[in-house]
Amino acid sequence: MRPIFAAGLALIAAACSEAPVETPAPAEAPAPVVLGGVDLNAPLRALGTEPFWGVDISPDGLVYSAVDSEGMRADNPGPTIQGTTAVFASATEDGTALVVTLIATECSDGMSDRIYPLTARVELGGQTLNGCAADFAFLNGDPRP
Repeated sequence: MRPIFAAGLALIAAACSEAPVETPAPAEAPAPVVLGGVDLNAPLRALGTEPFWGVDISPDGLVYSAVDSEGMRADNPGPTIQGTTAVFASATEDGTALVVTLIATECSDGMSDRIYPLTARVELGGQTLNGCAADFAFLNGDPRP
C-alpha cells in the first residue's frame, strides 16, 4: 500500500507544480479617437482671439485661461462624438458649466496665416467663445502627417 500512496502523492505534487502561470496582459493604449485628422486622446488646445482665451484639453482635465481670468479647471470626461463633432462637457471646480465643442472643419484664427484643423466653440457659464483647435504637435510647428 505504501508504494501506491507514495506514487499518488508524487502525481498530486507534479500536477500542482505544473499548473500554468498566468501573466497579466500588457495594458493597451487607448484606441485613437480621431476628428478632422486630430487624435483627441493627445493633448489639445482650443484658442481664440478678441478676447484672447484658451482651453487646454488633456486626459487630466480641461483648463480654461484668458487674459482677464485667473483660469478655471474641470475634469475631462472624454469626448462625445457625433458625426464630425466632438463635445467635452464638464463643470469647473466652482460648478460653472464648461463645454468645449470641436468641429472637423478648418479654421483661421483671424490674426495669422495659420489654418487649424478644427473649429472650436467654448461655452463657459453664459459666455460663448469661438475659435480654433489643434493638437500640441501642430501648434509647435510639426507638419501634419
